[in-house]
Amino acid sequence: MQQKITILNKRGEKLVGVLYETGSPKLVVLCHGLRGTKEDNTMVNLAVALEHEGISAFRFDFSGNGESEGVFHFGNYSSEVEDLRAVVEYFTGVKRGTIAVLGHSKGGNVVLLYASKYHDTNAVINISGRYDLKKGLQERLGQKFMERLKNDGYIDFKTKTGEVDYRVTLESMMERLNTNMHELCQSIHDKCKVLTVHGSADETIPVEDAMEFAKIIPNHRLQIIDGANHEYSSHQDELASTVLPFIKECMQHCKD
Repeated sequence: MQQKITILNKRGEKLVGVLYETGSPKLVVLCHGLRGTKEDNTMVNLAVALEHEGISAFRFDFSGNGESEGVFHFGNYSSEVEDLRAVVEYFTGVKRGTIAVLGHSKGGNVVLLYASKYHDTNAVINISGRYDLKKGLQERLGQKFMERLKNDGYIDFKTKTGEVDYRVTLESMMERLNTNMHELCQSIHDKCKVLTVHGSADETIPVEDAMEFAKIIPNHRLQIIDGANHEYSSHQDELASTVLPFIKECMQHCKD
């Protein structure tokens, strides 16, 4: 059974999500990536796979994305961590625990940052998150992006037809550049199990980033999916079969 749920974040914005209700006492919260939504293939397919295993799942849109209220901001990691916090607290309030938080791409960063700040989840699944947030910017914004940001205060990211898709401000860029994943991931509690999944053929975020996470996160497991790209376009089944046993193991550990 699928149910649309609206949750208020601390800024008073409505976050819209879909609950896959199986009656399980605990659930998994799914977080999309940059410019993504809860309707992304990876979010939907993982929610369905969890549902088939009798595990409830909730996929939602961060503020400024999809159906949720708010304005889209580039960077915005700390705000998205607080969006996730609002979701976890909502389910706690209705007597539903969160067994795991899962994020893809930028969502992978968000769930890791969440675990570094809040110690109320037993498991984190980081799917293709970026280790060094200073990287990947030139490819997206051009070589002299910092010079342009300092001169103009913003850069408009345009679609192929020339329309403004979203704006990158100097403030939002500095928030990204000042988010140190290496330092923050060391704050993840050693009782929190972390699974990092990455595709060997990822051209958006290199697989080496996953290996860096493996070096610094205390209770960590690394799984490389051979041939998978950043979106797992031809590897959705392999992704689900990697994630599901980890979540089941965490659920069993909670029972024991």
